[in-house]
Amino acid sequence: MKRNKIIFWIATILLVLIEGLMPLTALLFSPENFNAGTKPLGYPDYFAYALIMCKVLGSVALIIPKLNPKLIEWAYAGLTFNLIFASFSHLVVDKNIGYILFPLIVGAILAISYTYRQKLKKHGQDQL
Repeated sequence: MKRNKIIFWIATILLVLIEGLMPLTALLFSPENFNAGTKPLGYPDYFAYALIMCKVLGSVALIIPKLNPKLIEWAYAGLTFNLIFASFSHLVVDKNIGYILFPLIVGAILAISYTYRQKLKKHGQDQL
């Protein structure tokens, strides 16, 4: 069980750093670059703000253990859709393999976090 908990927390913390903290720090400390990932794809600026807010809220939902389980499931789903569509957008627009693969790699980390959360819940460790 301890191994499962360690894997879960490593994956989840990596995910929170990549999906939650990085966009937030870009917005706070480098506001001129807040839309560096969305502007080249043709998305409007307001979409970047909404995306940052959703990523931060989703990331926070993943690290609060006593949160409603349905809300946590929605956070995983929302982050999954975000990563799939980010990869697809890069595939269609700029075809840069690094930009296409990075969201898929983060998606694999998300899948590990989700899988190990389910394993811990199955063994009655709701207090992650």
